[in-house]
Amino acid sequence: MPAADLHLLIDAALEAGKIATRYSGETAQRWDKPGGAGPVTEADLAVNEMLEQRLPAARPGFGWLSEETEDSDDRLTRDRVFIIDPIDGTRSFAEGSRTWAHSLAIAEQGEVTAAVIYLPLRDLLYAAAKGQGATLNGAAIQVSESSDLGSAEILAAKPNLNPHHWQQNQAPEFRRVYRPSLAYRMALVGQGRFDGMLTLRPSWEWDIAAGDLIIREAGGTCSNRLGDPLHFNNPHPRLNGVIAAGAFIHHALHAKLDPNSAGIRP
Repeated sequence: MPAADLHLLIDAALEAGKIATRYSGETAQRWDKPGGAGPVTEADLAVNEMLEQRLPAARPGFGWLSEETEDSDDRLTRDRVFIIDPIDGTRSFAEGSRTWAHSLAIAEQGEVTAAVIYLPLRDLLYAAAKGQGATLNGAAIQVSESSDLGSAEILAAKPNLNPHHWQQNQAPEFRRVYRPSLAYRMALVGQGRFDGMLTLRPSWEWDIAAGDLIIREAGGTCSNRLGDPLHFNNPHPRLNGVIAAGAFIHHALHAKLDPNSAGIRP
């Protein structure tokens, strides 16, 4: 079933790319969501509308969780659920950048079993199905096997280096790099292009569900900031940060974090 689900997600992601690229980024209508929830554009809504029509029709028993759809408790009664970010990196899209992605996933009883991250303007399609490995444009990918945190390139926003997150109030030494789309950051780790990624703030499920499976199927480890495996389709769809890397770098990062620092408590 994961293989059939993956084909469904790939076809839907390619169609999403066609829709989104009809808009011109900077000229797409944009407005801010209430409560400081960030920007949205007409392209986000157009992609979401297509996906919400297409995907549940193909899998009638599945639940639905999307950044651009009002949430419903109905999904909590379903064993399988779509977890969708129509456009991850909306700010980049609105600025005319190429670094934004469609992020599509299916989770079964909390575990992601099929996933796609697609960057149409970069012609990058990352995909994974449970037990079948991860690919980039059809070719197998694997996470970095780096065993030296000091020289590792870690995708992380600057606030993650705030000393209060780390033991002894001291962030570890590593080479920090950044990309604006969280889904793309995770895909790059799965590709082995970077050695790991880190986000220590509470993270929406739709930003990270697809990347979780892609990294794990590429041989990496993906957890929350406390080191626990990620579990999806929660009543409040937010997770306690993400650490993702090969086994050694993941362990090294997790070991240096202060478990008593701010975050979602279990």
